Amino acid sequence: MTNHQELLDAQPKVQRLRQDFPILNRPLVLGGKPRTLVYFDNAATAQKPRSVLDAIRSYDENANANVHRAIHSLGEEATRIYEASRDRVKTLLNASSREEIIFTRGTTDSINLVAQSFAKLLSPGDEIIATEMEHHANLVPWQMVADQYGLKLKFLPITDDGVLRIDQLPVLWSPRVKLVTLAAMSNVLGTINPLEEVIAFAHERGVPVLVDGAQSVPHMRVDVRALDCDFLAFSSHKMGGPTGFGVLYGKKEWLEKLPPYQGGGDMIRSVWLDHFEANDLPYKFEAGTPHMEGAAGLHAAIDYLDAVGLDWIHRYEGLLLDYAMEQLKGIPRIRFFGTAPGKGGIIAFLLDGIHAHDLSAFLDSRGVAVRAGHHCAHPLARRLGVVSTARASFYFYNTKDEVDAFAAAVRDASAQL
Repeated sequence: MTNHQELLDAQPKVQRLRQDFPILNRPLVLGGKPRTLVYFDNAATAQKPRSVLDAIRSYDENANANVHRAIHSLGEEATRIYEASRDRVKTLLNASSREEIIFTRGTTDSINLVAQSFAKLLSPGDEIIATEMEHHANLVPWQMVADQYGLKLKFLPITDDGVLRIDQLPVLWSPRVKLVTLAAMSNVLGTINPLEEVIAFAHERGVPVLVDGAQSVPHMRVDVRALDCDFLAFSSHKMGGPTGFGVLYGKKEWLEKLPPYQGGGDMIRSVWLDHFEANDLPYKFEAGTPHMEGAAGLHAAIDYLDAVGLDWIHRYEGLLLDYAMEQLKGIPRIRFFGTAPGKGGIIAFLLDGIHAHDLSAFLDSRGVAVRAGHHCAHPLARRLGVVSTARASFYFYNTKDEVDAFAAAVRDASAQL
């Protein structure tokens, strides 16, 4: 049951925070009628606070130069900004060393990096364990290297309510398992997986674990040393930062073992015509001119989230989720997917007899933005027995009133479609 008073008490703070997000206050005219934007597609991408927009603009206006290459003042300033962001990420994750923070293009790029590099250490017949709920970004890269190197993929199943069957881990296990990879939180179901148990099980057998943190790092405190994961990937744009920028955390001992992922500038120490020497960490995995504005924007986004409070964000989104479920449950024909206890702020649902795309279009006509589709998780959709679902996903700037407007729109859709 929702703590309604706690949810109500939080609304003044949320309303103050919303003033920091220009897009949340933009006017909408849909079907000739003025509408208030209700943005419930945060699992896809989050909106940017003004401080992030300012940081990106400030970099471009005052420090635009390539990093790690120039002696001139602009180059040195750009490098300072870029590397300060790495230090900020290290602090956010409580990593042991800044060398463990690799900048990438996003979660997908981070996982591809590990897949392509880690697979080179394996032999045909070696096995990788994933789960049935993975985003394509944590599935297709492993399928690709499995084809390239003759590896075998195994998958932990889920229950009908979206709970991971970790009791099946011993059943799937064999001496050939070399890596376990799984999402911290499902982008479709909202299920928060028991990472500590999975990691402890794998480590007892000497096997590393990669965590897809795309849906966890923006919404809760993540301590990689307490978690003891070997790799963690996440994206800037899901936490209010710029698109095209992300992070791979890796334990230093693993990053030193992995061969470089891509070749080019910055990832080399020396180059001859017939060979090269790779650079030290973290630059060993950062080939080419990086996304400097992305680093500046991510730094500002982390500062903003820290000021709001990640523990508060996690608690508030849980209250919002509970309240939304209460408002939706009585609506005729509604069906939910993913009802695991303690899940994150994501609701996947359908109205029986209505295609998810038609439902999403109807909600959009009322100013409510939700996602419709398979959410980059085809195998999970098949496991759930659906082609697509509608998905509402919350962030800390969403309000009780927005949930009320969303529920009213779904109610109207149920009556009219």
